[in-house]
Amino acid sequence: MSARVAVLGLGAMGLPMATTLARTFTTVGYDVAPERVTLAVEAGAVAAASVAEACAGTDVVVVGVRDGAQLDALVLGEGGVADSLAAGAVVVITSTVGEAAVRSVADALAARGIHTVDAPVSGGPVRAGQGDLLIMVGADDAALAAAQGVLDALASSLTVVGGIGAGQQLKTVNQLLCGIHTAAASEALALAHRLGLDLDACIEVLSQGAAASFMLADRGPRIAAQLRGEEPPLRSRLDVIGKDMGIVGDLTRSLKVATPVAAAAEQLYRTVAAAGLEAADDSVVATLLARREGTW
Repeated sequence: MSARVAVLGLGAMGLPMATTLARTFTTVGYDVAPERVTLAVEAGAVAAASVAEACAGTDVVVVGVRDGAQLDALVLGEGGVADSLAAGAVVVITSTVGEAAVRSVADALAARGIHTVDAPVSGGPVRAGQGDLLIMVGADDAALAAAQGVLDALASSLTVVGGIGAGQQLKTVNQLLCGIHTAAASEALALAHRLGLDLDACIEVLSQGAAASFMLADRGPRIAAQLRGEEPPLRSRLDVIGKDMGIVGDLTRSLKVATPVAAAAEQLYRTVAAAGLEAADDSVVATLLARREGTW
């Protein structure tokens, strides 16, 4: 209860996680975008102007970044987490960045006496703000003990699956399914739209039967809005799910595991990104699938 926690990266997931943690811990927020720090302060966090300031006197650092390159720069760059934390502190990596990226950072932190918890999360921003996330943990006992209170505050389901890298492995399996399910929901609703069916009714019916999935329930309303020409709220960027499916592809190729459906989904996200929509909500995929000749 007395721990000081820093949340570095106040994006779609980092901000609601900081909001949740601020209810229990002294929570410091840092992001390269000042407006995100302002939102964190409004939610009860304390502002930090730099990584070093956020880490000063901090027991647990929660990191939320987009990819491995950002993780490396934030943690190992000049004035980053590794330079700023005291020995015995713990870094909790909540992002989906792949096993190799987490192992590399963990090795560098261990050389300085700093623990690492590989803890990718699943559940989306709403559940992050409710402390209702699924967290897949890879850590040794000492690191887990140091971060346990923070992990418990964020998660409704917390599973330790092994050492460093194991969390990323399981999250990659998770994202394989999520990427496929999102693509499938987009295809199904694009077909329903071209048939002239009521999309809201379709989502309601499909969600009650064997075709139901979390991704259909979560993405469905936004897909329907896109197909009606409306602008849904930005909650899940296309380039994020595309990045995750790239991690899936890299891992499965290295293991020589055939995943043709996942590969097709990855190519679909690449196609939409190539159309200049990488920063759009990933529900935009259905718009491309449903387009008529000569229209977007």
